[in-house]
Amino acid sequence: MLEKNIQQIQEQVKNALEKAGREANEAVIVCVSKYVDTKTVKELVARGVRHFGENRLPSFLEKHSAIEEKVVWHFIGNLQTKKVRKVINEIDYFHALDSLKLASEIDKRRTSPLKCFVEVNITGEESKHGLLPEDVLPFLKEISDFKNILVVGLMTMAEKNANEEELHTTFRKLYELTQQLKKENIPNAPLNEMSAGMSQDFSIALEEGSTFVRIGSAFFKEHEEDFDGLTR
Repeated sequence: MLEKNIQQIQEQVKNALEKAGREANEAVIVCVSKYVDTKTVKELVARGVRHFGENRLPSFLEKHSAIEEKVVWHFIGNLQTKKVRKVINEIDYFHALDSLKLASEIDKRRTSPLKCFVEVNITGEESKHGLLPEDVLPFLKEISDFKNILVVGLMTMAEKNANEEELHTTFRKLYELTQQLKKENIPNAPLNEMSAGMSQDFSIALEEGSTFVRIGSAFFKEHEEDFDGLTR
C-alpha cells in the first residue's frame, strides 16, 4: 500500500504543477512521519522517500538515530526555546520560525546556517501560531544579521474547513507576500521557496506557487482512521 500511495502522491503533485504551468521538479514532497514508527520510515526510505517532517522531539531523535541512509529532516512544528539545543544541529529545515527569541536561540546554538521558513498567519486565526503578514518585513530585518539563519521562504497553513476558493486565496496571499518581500533584498533571506499545502489541499497550494508540500495522511491511507489530523 505504501508504494501505491507514494506513486499516487507523486502523480497528483506532477498534475498540479502541470496545471500551473510549472516544471515537475519545482516541488519537494515532505513526508510527515510524526505519527508513524521508525520501521515505517525505513520502509519509506527503501521506496525512495528522502524528505521527512517531524514535530515531536522524542520521536524525531529516535528516528534520526535509527535511519542510516542520508535523508533530509524537516522540523515542522513549533519549537520551544529550551529544546532548541537538542534538535537544531540535527535538522536540515525548520518550518516554524515565528519569534525573535526563538531565532536568537537558533542562531546561538546552530553551528552552520539553517534553512528556515518564517511561519505566517495569513488567515489571522487567534488559535494559530505565526506572524501576521504586516509583521514579517520588520522581523526579517531584525534577524538579517543572524549568521546561522537563512530564511529560504515563508510557511502557512490554511483554515481547516476552508473551501476551494478560500484555499486559493490563502496560498495566493502567501505567494504575493513572498514576492513583495523578495524585492526588499534582505540579507540572509533569499525567499526562493514557499512551504504550503498538506494532504487535503496540496494540489491547490502547488497551483498557487508552493515549492514544499507537507503530506502525512495521504502516505498512510490504509490507516486513515488512525491518523486524524496527521498533517497538522
